[in-house]
Amino acid sequence: MVPKKCFLTKGVGVHKDKLASFELALREARIEKYNLVSVSSILPPNCKLITREEGINELPAGEIVHCVLARNETNEPQRLVSAAVGTAVPVNEGKYGYISEHHTFGEDEFIAGEYAEDLAATMLATTLGIEFDADSAWHEREQVYKASGHIINTTHCCQVAYGDKDGKWTTVVAAMVFIE
Repeated sequence: MVPKKCFLTKGVGVHKDKLASFELALREARIEKYNLVSVSSILPPNCKLITREEGINELPAGEIVHCVLARNETNEPQRLVSAAVGTAVPVNEGKYGYISEHHTFGEDEFIAGEYAEDLAATMLATTLGIEFDADSAWHEREQVYKASGHIINTTHCCQVAYGDKDGKWTTVVAAMVFIE
């Protein structure tokens, strides 16, 4: 079973109970009605990225759904939490790409999202034999990766939130959801 389609989604939930907070984050991401199975970091060959709305319309409630899921939570007031997934697609879409997940504290949406995107692109670049300076900034490496003619697209999906001011659990999720 190799997925032919995928979509990105994200959400945040706040509740006094940790599990309920996670459920609310999944609801906001609109993936609460599926039996989610976390998988690792490979974007299948020829897997088309579609909109969340299109993807949800293709999945019936209760379906076992594979996804790359980034999740983070806190019950510390005002603590910044983030969850992000990044993707890197090769020019030859008949080859596989990469998806990364990143979950951290104290990083805003821009930093966490770009980190996840960078991680996916770097994993793909190393498998394609693209030479680059690992110590250079992401934007410099991004130009090298794209100029190589091997990586066509990179993107990310990131959710951030500050911990609830009253100490309720705050959960953030970001996911790449697969459709078979």
